[in-house]
Amino acid sequence: MAHLLSTSYSVKFSSGCKPSTKPLIQDSVVFPKSVTFQTSKTPFTRLLLQAQRSRSNCTVCATTLSASREASNEPSQGVHQSSSEPSKSKRVMVIGGDGYCGWATALHLSKKGYEVAIVDSLVRRLFDQQLGIDSLTPISSIHDRLRCWKALTGKSIELYIGDICDFEFLTDAFKSFEPEAVVHFGEQRSAPYSMIDRSRAVYTQNNNVIGTLNVLFAIKEFGEQCHLVKLGTMGEYGTPNIDIEEGYITITHNGRTDTLPYPKQASSFYHLSKVHDSNNIAFTCKAWGIRATDLNQGVVYGVITDETEMHEELINRLDYDGVFGTALNRFCVQAAVGHPLTVYGKGGQTRGYLDIRDTVQCVEIAIANPAQAGEFRVFNQFTEQFSVNELAALVTKAGEKLGLDVHTTSVPNPRVEAEEHYYNAKHTKLIELGLKPHLLSDSLLDSLLNFAVKYEDRVDKKQIMPSVSWRKIGAKPKTVAA
Repeated sequence: MAHLLSTSYSVKFSSGCKPSTKPLIQDSVVFPKSVTFQTSKTPFTRLLLQAQRSRSNCTVCATTLSASREASNEPSQGVHQSSSEPSKSKRVMVIGGDGYCGWATALHLSKKGYEVAIVDSLVRRLFDQQLGIDSLTPISSIHDRLRCWKALTGKSIELYIGDICDFEFLTDAFKSFEPEAVVHFGEQRSAPYSMIDRSRAVYTQNNNVIGTLNVLFAIKEFGEQCHLVKLGTMGEYGTPNIDIEEGYITITHNGRTDTLPYPKQASSFYHLSKVHDSNNIAFTCKAWGIRATDLNQGVVYGVITDETEMHEELINRLDYDGVFGTALNRFCVQAAVGHPLTVYGKGGQTRGYLDIRDTVQCVEIAIANPAQAGEFRVFNQFTEQFSVNELAALVTKAGEKLGLDVHTTSVPNPRVEAEEHYYNAKHTKLIELGLKPHLLSDSLLDSLLNFAVKYEDRVDKKQIMPSVSWRKIGAKPKTVAA
């Protein structure tokens, strides 16, 4: 479980981890002992059992990497503080901290002086193995990542490996770390993954909804003042023919007026799970007085933050495949390897987008300005709106400037969605709290394209095209044999 199950010994870090401004830090690093995870309690374990049939040595550990908590007086910069008290170190638990957004966020908060703990089952890495896909960038193990971060900065990030659907594990992690804020990224986050087959659809709903319920109960029982910062999605709203407000809408009906949650029109089993999350969180805020911020995030692009570019072992993942890859990242990889940009259908699908650097900034702003007890607030977390065709045109123009031969092709849309529609979503609340957006520009596209070119030898072109159909969802799991 999440008890301190570790032994310590001195390790010499490789010379490649030396920071540019100060000498290499040699310190005692804690290595976890592995214990067998109980494989009968959660939906997560059923996926593991599938993997075990093809990989006989598949083992999951529930362990803790515990290092001394180092207080820091470094203030959070660029955001408004919620009180007049001096800035002080705050304990933040990042659930899903080994993933794309979670890893960047954990490092950013640690650098800003927060005490950070990562809680993760590492199941996202298992998905890659099961589906035969991989990140464009080579990803180090979570233990190597944290050792490198400690060597570079002197800052420790605690690690709890386990499944939040196991409430006993989550309870132990809460009691051990005592978080003042919980940032919840720990969900299966791909709409196509949830539409592969019945098994993945059920897993997505179980993992996301039950996991979030467990987090809510853990806050109620072990951290009633803890602020939940939950990553939702703009996909909860769908594409209505009216403006999308931030969480709530004021309606006048038959002469009476009320402010109600904005109607939800989810478009996949994944998006439906996020709608269920929002309803459960709103209810527990009302019933139990939990304080929560729901960040309805748009599509995230980019791979570099100030922290992840400090060393190659800290590099973030970049997904380009048809299951986990998002439009702009996928287009940049396609352009780099000479593959036509794949526009689904008519290409008029319009969404909100934001840079990964703004994701970490938004989370920090939410933590620094917590919701009140009993308040369920919703921020729409994106900075710009683009259609798929507009993104393809931008990547084409940027690629041609770099001497790349970029073409676009329309492919049958695997999704069930409007391909031409009205879309105008409000996103003012985070700006009002101090968000300084990194807008998509020629220079940023150049950076993304150069990044894709650097790792083009890792691209598997067979993974680029869409392979999951909303209308032809399968009944049997599609797993690549070892």
